[in-house]
Amino acid sequence: MAMQRNDSMEEVLDEKGPPQNVVMEVDEPTSVFDYENFAAKHLPDLGQEVEDFQVCTWKLSRWKSLEKKLTGPEFSCGGHKWRILLFPLGNSNAPPNESVSIYLDYADPKNAPEGWHACAQFALVMSNPHDPTNYVVSHAHHRFTADECDWGFTRFHDLRKLFVPSDGHKRPIIENEESVISVYVRVLKDPTGVLWHNFMNYDSKKETGFVGLKNQGATCYMNSLLQSLFCTNYFRKAVYQIPTDQDTPADSVALALQRVFYNLQTQNTSVGTTELTRSFGWNSLDSFMQHDVQEFNRVLQEKLEVKMKGTAADGAITKLFVGKMKSYIKCVNVPFESSREEDFYDIQLNVKGNKNLRDSFRDYVAVETLEGENKYHAEGHGLQDAKKGVIFESFPNVLHLQLKRFEYDIQRDAMVKINDRHEFPFEIDLAEFLDESADRSQSHLYKLHGVLVHSGDLHGGHYFALIKPDRETRWLKFDDDRVTPVTDKEVLEENYGGEGMTINGVVPMNPQRNQVRTLKRFTNAYMLVYIRDTAIDEVLAPFDDSDIPTHLKQRIEEERIQQEAKKREREEQHLYLTAKVISDQSFRNHQGFDLATFDDKNWPASDLATFRVLKTESYMIFKSRVAKWILIPEQQIRLWVLVNRQNKTVRPDAPVPENDTSNLTVEQVRNNMAARQTDLRLYVDVWEPSPTVKVPFGDVVPGSIMIFLKYFDVQNQTLTGISKVYVQRNQKVGDLAGIIAEKMKWAPNVPIKLYEEIKPGMIEMMKPKSTYAQSEIQDGDIICFQTEISEKEAHDFESQQLASNPIQFYDFLQNRVLIHFKPKDQEKDKEEFDLTLSKKMNYEILSQKVGERLNHEPIKLRFTTANAQGLPKAYLKRALNQTIFDIISPSYLSNQPALLYYERLDMSIVELETKRSLRVVWTGIHNKEENTLSFLLPKTNMVHDLADQISKQVTLSPNTTGRIRIFEITKDGKYQRECNSSEMLGNLHDVEFYAEEIPREELEAREEDKIINVFHYSKEPARAHGVPFKFVLKPGEKFTETKKRLQERMGVSDKDIARYRFTLIQSAGFKQPTYVEDDDIIFDHKFQPDDVLGLDHVDKSGRARAGAAEKAIVIKG
Repeated sequence: MAMQRNDSMEEVLDEKGPPQNVVMEVDEPTSVFDYENFAAKHLPDLGQEVEDFQVCTWKLSRWKSLEKKLTGPEFSCGGHKWRILLFPLGNSNAPPNESVSIYLDYADPKNAPEGWHACAQFALVMSNPHDPTNYVVSHAHHRFTADECDWGFTRFHDLRKLFVPSDGHKRPIIENEESVISVYVRVLKDPTGVLWHNFMNYDSKKETGFVGLKNQGATCYMNSLLQSLFCTNYFRKAVYQIPTDQDTPADSVALALQRVFYNLQTQNTSVGTTELTRSFGWNSLDSFMQHDVQEFNRVLQEKLEVKMKGTAADGAITKLFVGKMKSYIKCVNVPFESSREEDFYDIQLNVKGNKNLRDSFRDYVAVETLEGENKYHAEGHGLQDAKKGVIFESFPNVLHLQLKRFEYDIQRDAMVKINDRHEFPFEIDLAEFLDESADRSQSHLYKLHGVLVHSGDLHGGHYFALIKPDRETRWLKFDDDRVTPVTDKEVLEENYGGEGMTINGVVPMNPQRNQVRTLKRFTNAYMLVYIRDTAIDEVLAPFDDSDIPTHLKQRIEEERIQQEAKKREREEQHLYLTAKVISDQSFRNHQGFDLATFDDKNWPASDLATFRVLKTESYMIFKSRVAKWILIPEQQIRLWVLVNRQNKTVRPDAPVPENDTSNLTVEQVRNNMAARQTDLRLYVDVWEPSPTVKVPFGDVVPGSIMIFLKYFDVQNQTLTGISKVYVQRNQKVGDLAGIIAEKMKWAPNVPIKLYEEIKPGMIEMMKPKSTYAQSEIQDGDIICFQTEISEKEAHDFESQQLASNPIQFYDFLQNRVLIHFKPKDQEKDKEEFDLTLSKKMNYEILSQKVGERLNHEPIKLRFTTANAQGLPKAYLKRALNQTIFDIISPSYLSNQPALLYYERLDMSIVELETKRSLRVVWTGIHNKEENTLSFLLPKTNMVHDLADQISKQVTLSPNTTGRIRIFEITKDGKYQRECNSSEMLGNLHDVEFYAEEIPREELEAREEDKIINVFHYSKEPARAHGVPFKFVLKPGEKFTETKKRLQERMGVSDKDIARYRFTLIQSAGFKQPTYVEDDDIIFDHKFQPDDVLGLDHVDKSGRARAGAAEKAIVIKG
């Protein structure tokens, strides 16, 4: 790569092209002083317009005595001052005395205007002072800026070789310590201002007035369309007119889209779309799947059209995007014509075989002649020669043209991308494609407004949009989060596709031998947006502030203020520390080790009072804040600092000294008393006033120890904080019994046992006769007590898997895990709940505990584990030696409970092993997925037994036959694979099954009728969706009547059926789908076993078949 002078590389490469090693030229000698020919030979055509061309020559002598670094004479080119920068012995990063380093240097960058840049192509040459045809040369190009104001070659040439003749020359380059260095400079015009830009610190808003959209993973296809719709101002205004003031962004596509548009208008940086995709009902996985832009556009427009009904925006989408076309068959010899009008939102045009856009339109309206064996059966006229075709009745104001870059390849039996060259103009008149009877009163001249581009192949790639926002604004490239100006050539030529010599994405005028080879272009237009010339001023009318809903502005501005506050809080975080405060009340509520839970992976942190404190805040001011919170005079409290002990416990260590804290800051308290901690953890020690003691804490004897008491209630299996007490070191531990009895309001003689909570896993019984000093008790230690119980009572508790003493209960706490239980069958059970269990418990105890919670027999419960997304994963097998630790997966989200699904069974889990669990999707009589049925039947049952069970759970049609068909669906989604009624359920494949009511028409079909397969797909037969079904064809029936029966069979509305397109899909010869017209009689088609009738329509179910090329787009919000 061409390098700045302070870089070093092993070889010299052209920054934008293949390696450009320095070449010793001996063939076809050209003098370095023959400027035009030399430049033509050594400076490749980069396809950019040249603003100025200059050559500077610098003669050097006494080479070995030259300074380490020197500059040549200044010269002007393109309005800039330049010079040669030379390191005769190489620069500091190259090994000395090995290579000459030469650069082109911008002469005076400090005095250049702010933000200056110059795009220059240059060749650096060293030649013999007496023979100008003996030289070494290397070329590069670069965007010179204040940050990169010199560029060239650290290893221009091996210094030793310059002193000796080589490659057939009799003289060396450096002769008698003399040589000539020349630089050939072309300053190129930069009409966009971003030629060779590295885009560091690039500001889209400042440079173009627009901002980009962030890519969520694979949402560039969506970003390109959203930017196109955003720049269609009439559409944006219509979206703003949808009432959304009562909506929430997560549930409303309209509001989420309004917010994206508003942010694109007002933000200075790129805008996120996560909120929008969430409103679609998409999860993060959907955002990593690329979809077809045309399908996404159709589904989004349909969703918005529904939202616009009855509002000020009603009809806006139709006005903008909907045109009309007519399909017709017209007889040649008799006066008969059959035709059908239909609306279109976009037009799909063939690229293959068409040179340009006009050719594609001509191909679209091309007339097919029906003659010979293919004559048309005209009602009342018999078989006739006829003309068949499509013609346009009207074009919309905004025309979306889909270029069919993805097609089915017969030879490969697969979808492929068509990268053929296909030209499109800045303007096109479409009048010639209108029907003779069409309204021609308005202009049909269309101006190009947007080009949506795909770069890549069938399996992936990148999408971006080129848009001209209005008549005056230049063309812009919207590439995810970056918006840049582009040239007309970048809009048209670079996106035609095809093959060509490509230099920096441009086809040069005169190819040369040092240019890169011809490459197939994988970057090309796949969607074009044209606007009627006479409608541009209305469609792209400037925005007024009144066009934006007031509630939207207010809501987003309020959120921005909140975000700014949070941002300031984050930026100022280093000025603050967090103080968490434990009170006696929080201690009493705590169930666990220490005084509170701070960092336990298996248990949520304690809910403690938390203060955000300025590090420089006075400790005394902070203490007064704590006193106000606890509603106690500040003289009656003191704060103890908690520290991390070596045994991993967190305990109060010492009170903050009150006598010398007047000038201490909170940070100094932290540094002095808890230096290893980021934040402060404190305990509020409250003094209770008494008649005999007037001074706060005056009754605390110097040298006392503050200890904390916890009570283990064996009956209720709870561990409760009681209070803190002060004791003397030489007192006996057993003396605590009286204090405890008083605090618990027990009789003085109640026998108790005392335990020290040393750390998790170390709970030891204390000796009553030992002193606190002998027991090594210190400030902050915890003593747990329980009432004594008999051995029999202890045995009874332990037999019920309960703790009989604190040691066992602490063990439970150490191993406890919070498990969230969800019903797997949401229809049958609704209750979700949490249970705290020990990781040491086995499967039997787990089922016992859940059974108690649900009041259900444990043996009749079945559990299912969850995957990382929280969805059911696998049934949990009943195993006696399996512990809960083995069962639950560690949660990757901190402090999130483990998840298990439960099912209440009607039989024991042991008996279940003899059963077959089946899920059957019921599609009824109308081929609609009504619900999913679950069955648990003996494996020896037959399929007809399953059908009987289904009939008991569904509602059959009034005119029912009572017959149910159970089937699988083939992987390609085209056929049913019917299950044999006498097949045992245990032998069925482990797949999803479907069931439908067999229509009376099918059961009563006559011998001459045909029963065919029908399936649903979207645009391409490979993209099947829904559930295939069987259908009866009747002899002699025109398709217009067949379609009515199909509509009745599927139970769809007139509006929906009008959007269906019907095709015959033939398996033989990999033929393309044949579209069926109303007057066709498809019964006459000679159906092969794998031939099917295809229903081409948008998938609203989201159930794309497993063999489909991609998941169908569904927008739910």
